[in-house]
Amino acid sequence: MGKQKQRSDGVTEGTVVGRDAEAGVLVGVEGGSGGGCVSSGVDEALPSPSSSTIAFRERKTRKVLNSGEKRENRKAKADAIIVPPLRTLSEEGAIALAIQHLKACDPLLGRLIDIHHPPIFHKQHTPFHSLARSILYQQLAIKAAASIYSRFIALCGGESGVVPETVLRLSPLQLRQIGVSARKAGYLHDLAAKFSDGLLSDAAILEMDDQSLVSMLTMVKGIGVWSVHMFMIFALHRPDVLPVGDVGVRKGVQLLYGLNQLPQPSQMDKFCDRWRPYRSVGSWYMWRLVEAKGPTVPADQLPRLVNFN
Repeated sequence: MGKQKQRSDGVTEGTVVGRDAEAGVLVGVEGGSGGGCVSSGVDEALPSPSSSTIAFRERKTRKVLNSGEKRENRKAKADAIIVPPLRTLSEEGAIALAIQHLKACDPLLGRLIDIHHPPIFHKQHTPFHSLARSILYQQLAIKAAASIYSRFIALCGGESGVVPETVLRLSPLQLRQIGVSARKAGYLHDLAAKFSDGLLSDAAILEMDDQSLVSMLTMVKGIGVWSVHMFMIFALHRPDVLPVGDVGVRKGVQLLYGLNQLPQPSQMDKFCDRWRPYRSVGSWYMWRLVEAKGPTVPADQLPRLVNFN
């Protein structure tokens, strides 16, 4: 189920399915319900500027609720889940709030939640480090990627040395000697250069909204929209990210709702809108659902497209 597509700059985008998706969102709400005008259903005639008469204006009537209806309204308001704003899923109590909301708004998803352990999101690396690591892991099996990554860490002088200045000093030959392809070496240098020039920074990335992150990070060679979505979920822990192009999440939605066909990326917002503002957690459970059904390719043969932890 690791469906991939080749981008013009050479990066392969795809899906992360299986245990490696378990690591692991501000909320860039795009659209949603609400907003706009509500008609009262009463036509009101207004006098024209040339008219000397005052037009009749129908009075609005207001329904008087009996005590039983008032009690029901109060109970409904008390039962409603208040969703407080969260910056990250690594905040204390964030996962519990997300699960409470998802189970209340989507009974089918609630059943799935009940049979799986909740996700755990731990912060380990800086945004720059996480992005560099994701580039190194692209299109590689887990063991091979982990081996190259460990040699890369040693070449940088340890994990604390994975900073833009150090990466810029590494020559393509040095990177090639530890197993990094010439193309990926170019991606790493482009990432480091954009940080060194001030176009990107760890602090700025942490403060950007979701839409800005997609716009800015896809300017880096080797990083596409799918990679940014994975980064926002698994590195920044943003709660409301829906990776509409991820094959695993789309397949999970198909299985969850019993759809005859795999939903198109353009349909994903409609199916998952009820999960707001915790679509990242809903997506995580879609990976678990697909994993439980069993991938069509053995897990050790699935390409390792991304790793942020």
